[in-house]
Amino acid sequence: MGQLPGFTVLWPKMLWLLALVPVLAWLYWRMLRRGNRVAVRYPALELVGGAGPVRAWRRWVPAILLLLGLTSMVLAIARPQAVMSLPSRLENIVLAMDMSGSMRATDIRPSRIYAAQAAAKQFVAEQPLNVSVGVVAVAGAAAVVQSPSRQRERVEAAIDRLQPQRGTALGAGLIIALTTVLPDQDIDVERFMDGAPLPPPPNAAGEPVVPGSNPSSAVILLSDGESNSGPDPLKAAEVAAQYGVRIFTVGIGTPEGVTLEADGWSMRVRLDEATLKKIADTTGAQYFQADDAEGLKKIYSSLSTRLAFDKQRQVEISSLFAALGALLAGLSAMLSLWWFGRVQ
Repeated sequence: MGQLPGFTVLWPKMLWLLALVPVLAWLYWRMLRRGNRVAVRYPALELVGGAGPVRAWRRWVPAILLLLGLTSMVLAIARPQAVMSLPSRLENIVLAMDMSGSMRATDIRPSRIYAAQAAAKQFVAEQPLNVSVGVVAVAGAAAVVQSPSRQRERVEAAIDRLQPQRGTALGAGLIIALTTVLPDQDIDVERFMDGAPLPPPPNAAGEPVVPGSNPSSAVILLSDGESNSGPDPLKAAEVAAQYGVRIFTVGIGTPEGVTLEADGWSMRVRLDEATLKKIADTTGAQYFQADDAEGLKKIYSSLSTRLAFDKQRQVEISSLFAALGALLAGLSAMLSLWWFGRVQ
């Protein structure tokens, strides 16, 4: 199968027909030269035909349009295909938001949590009306603060209610987010919390699920990546991969970190990019890093577009080339009739 970047043809041998286009152009040029010789020999005929030097270019316009139309039709015969982004079938999104004490840090102004809430609400507002959005708060424990809903006011109000708490259990937050986005699946959360491996989900074909293959559900984790309690977040990512659910990760903060002081204690809080990248890679998703509030909003806008058109497929576009060829040929015929009273 012949191929160009993003473009393929199923029948490349048919492209040899394109060689007829310059041949036809040469024949038309020869015909015009013969007509010009007749006009020079018999000037009266030129006056009768009404084609003077000013209008000579008109003879080429219909011919060029016709040749372009034939080229398009030949390409249609070769059955061209193109890689196109198609609308996704996304139905449920869960925002897993890190609400640990490190979210009080001000390396993103005015604070990590304020910037995260503002960007998350913008993301919710940009989602199509048919997409349900839920919210899971992640701290020392994880809790569903808003089940997936299409009522944007409820989701935004739940985001506004989030407050920093002690501890970070990313693994627990991810497994809770997974059960929230897949309410019909019987995921044994208690067994996972106890550290026992979970069996892979049943598959009618008897084959393992491809990571990221679930088109209807996704989880977005916003965190600095540091986890100090609960199960391993990478184990939770492996479970999500078994169900084909993508976990997009958004790193908030800076790798060098800042010193956070509160209630008489101080600690250095850094962005753990390695963990967040591994979570996204395991589930067939993508990692984003935001080091300021405006950048965080742009990331969420990019995510909105990606989730709306997240599938790229080879689509046959023969009909488009055939329609374009017919349009150009028809336009050529109309111009010929208009200018010369006949099809040239």
